[in-house]
Amino acid sequence: MKEMFSVGFMVFSIFFGAGNLIFPPLLAQNAGTNYPMAVIGFLTTGIGLPLLGLIAIVKFSGKYTELVEQRVHPWFRIITFGLLYLAIGPLFAVPRTGAVSFEIGIRPFLPVDFMAEGQYIYTAIFFILTYFFAANPSRLVDTVGKVLSPVLLLFLCVLFVRTFYAPIGEILPPVDQYVDAPFASGFTDGYLTMDLLAALAVGGLAISAVKAKGVTEQKAIYRTCIKACLVAIVLMGTVYTALAYLGATCPSVLGYSANGGIILSSATYVFFGDAGKLVLAFIIGFACLTTSIGVSAAFASYYQYVSDGRLGYKKLLLGATLFSYWAANMGLTELIRISVPFLVALYPIFIVLVILSLCDDAFQGSSLVYRLSIGMTLPFSIMDGLQAAELPLPGVHDFLVAYLPLYSVNLGWLLPALAGAIVGMLWNQMHKSHQPA
Repeated sequence: MKEMFSVGFMVFSIFFGAGNLIFPPLLAQNAGTNYPMAVIGFLTTGIGLPLLGLIAIVKFSGKYTELVEQRVHPWFRIITFGLLYLAIGPLFAVPRTGAVSFEIGIRPFLPVDFMAEGQYIYTAIFFILTYFFAANPSRLVDTVGKVLSPVLLLFLCVLFVRTFYAPIGEILPPVDQYVDAPFASGFTDGYLTMDLLAALAVGGLAISAVKAKGVTEQKAIYRTCIKACLVAIVLMGTVYTALAYLGATCPSVLGYSANGGIILSSATYVFFGDAGKLVLAFIIGFACLTTSIGVSAAFASYYQYVSDGRLGYKKLLLGATLFSYWAANMGLTELIRISVPFLVALYPIFIVLVILSLCDDAFQGSSLVYRLSIGMTLPFSIMDGLQAAELPLPGVHDFLVAYLPLYSVNLGWLLPALAGAIVGMLWNQMHKSHQPA
């Protein structure tokens, strides 16, 4: 029991970066009275899929990339996991840590005419510290992370109690895509957490943590890991739901905000004044920094490994932090806008991959099932990504809107993926039935 809760809180700390604070409030702000259905969609991809990803990692004893290479193709593994580490590294997740910590912690204290200069200076300091600590591993980072995660949770608990006791305002009607498709919109919003990608990248840490507790028998490791992951998922679901309620009650008083960082900062000010904003700024700043350090180090380590050491760790780290600095200064709203099409195109591939791997025994790990299902998913996930980028192919887009269910809500890949898997399994059955006894 002790091991389960210890590892569960560790998994929660890994996944719940400060960036995850910004998405539920924004979703619920726009979903309004439809926010419960939008939150269910968000939780499906925001916590349900990471749980399935962790189960898949544990099922294959941390050797998930080898499974992908065997079942699909070596080049598929190289490309997809290369994109995965780019997404959770310098492309999106790492710049987001700098942008979020500035948006929530620094922006509220700066004069309007010094905002741009302040952001450049703050993010420069932020990413210099990221490089220094990631290049020179120190127990200080782990210590700060272990101390600040509980403090952040405590602060959020106080904020949530205040929110439920006396909400800021009334919940308004939904706007935009949340009027007609709240679940599907919440489902794709969950991609922005990138936690499924993180699960596949760092899921092996859960196995190592359980082994370090003295659990050695394989079935016991599996059971303990799954229970620990469930603990983490319950914690994440609780926090996400409370954040969503906070966001839903804000626009009637505070107006509509461009991103969740503004919502959280504004709500904290309403409830606790400048002192509350200062405490939040301190906690978020250090929480984002520890996330940035850990993910940047993971990115550099992975690419050093796949290049067989030809690319040096510190050179990769320097390149990653410089790019992250440039990307972070786009601003949080712009950074999220750019990341959405990429994640809408990439996420379905990993969703299908994880689900197939969990059902691997049902079709004897047939490569044909993997290849057909992923092959059918890929073109439609790319089309969904183009649609999310507002760059649809005119004739093709109109045809798919008319004839492919769920395409209009960026889930056009779902039925083709299922069809590919079914065709693969039927083909295998037919092939077996024609084999001599």
